[in-house]
Amino acid sequence: MPQLSKRAILIGLLLIVLIASGVYVVFFHNKSAATSTDKGGAASGKSGKGPSGPATVSVANAEERTVPVVVSAIGNVEPHATVSLKARVDGQIMAVNFKEGDPVRKGAVLFRIDSRPYEATLKQAEATALRDAAARDQARSQERRYLELLEKNFVSKEAYAQIRTNAETAEATALASRAAVENARLNVEYCSVTAPIDGYVGKILLQVGNLVKANDVNALLVVINEVRPIYVSFAVPEQKLGEIRGYMNKGNLQVDAVDSQSLKKLATGALVFIDNAVDANTGTIRLRARFDNKDTVLWPGQFVGARLRLYERAGAIVVPSRALQTGPQGQYVYVVKADMSAEMRKVVVAWTEGDEAVLSEGLAKDEQVVVRGALRVSPGAKVIIAPAAGAGS
Repeated sequence: MPQLSKRAILIGLLLIVLIASGVYVVFFHNKSAATSTDKGGAASGKSGKGPSGPATVSVANAEERTVPVVVSAIGNVEPHATVSLKARVDGQIMAVNFKEGDPVRKGAVLFRIDSRPYEATLKQAEATALRDAAARDQARSQERRYLELLEKNFVSKEAYAQIRTNAETAEATALASRAAVENARLNVEYCSVTAPIDGYVGKILLQVGNLVKANDVNALLVVINEVRPIYVSFAVPEQKLGEIRGYMNKGNLQVDAVDSQSLKKLATGALVFIDNAVDANTGTIRLRARFDNKDTVLWPGQFVGARLRLYERAGAIVVPSRALQTGPQGQYVYVVKADMSAEMRKVVVAWTEGDEAVLSEGLAKDEQVVVRGALRVSPGAKVIIAPAAGAGS
């Protein structure tokens, strides 16, 4: 019994300690949670206070002006002419007289092919021509003598006919020899490969020392592109074809080439070609504009924006493109009224060009539209117009 009582006492003390520890842990946890909740609520309440007062915005006036009506497309720059130079005689390339990418003038000697075999052939042909010319002259002289003898009946007609035939044969032989001389001289000239057009040369495809064959399909020497003038080809929807043809019949249509990234105008040209068929696969018609390109700002293979001007529209309303907002009902702008409240106004955009949008409906001249700060504006809310120098987004 004394032992049982001591054990029971120890167990009871242990239980009391465990219960006390549990109560302390639960109390401390609840207090910490309550404290965190109070702090979070206070913080939440503090951050939940939204900005009060009118929104500060930047505005711009809707302008009325005469603007060109344009058809825009992406164009590809094409050379005015492209020539792939090939050798017209067999031989070894002895000299290349240009650097890759150089501008060249028409008639400039670009390659020299070994001409010694052709010069020897020319000399041989010239010698043969001299011999045949002498034989021709002798035959002509003999024919004249026989003609005199025939008139005096000293020779028969058959004998004279034979002499005349010999003279005509000698004449033909001399002509053939002269043609051989011209052909040999032409081959010598072909040993100097010249530029047939003004332009820029590309990569040298056959260097000095290589053997070339006349008109070999796989033996290109170099490619020359003529870039003054130059073309820009572009495609527009077939629905524009009738309108474009109508205005083109009234006079030249201006085409501006613009940088595809910055939209900066690069050059001004004229529409010179409308394709004779619509592309059935894309539903577009191919157009081509010609540019003088005196400063070579356009380069073959380059992609540029092409803006075809059809006519000018007077009294168009123009606003900055950044004033346009898009909602469920379409595009709209915020108009700042006289009482400094914002009105949400639906607009119809005729077209956008660069940083400006041309409107066909929705705004009148000199109305102020919000261009910055529109995200902080709601319909009917008051606004404050920021000074132009300190306008923020």
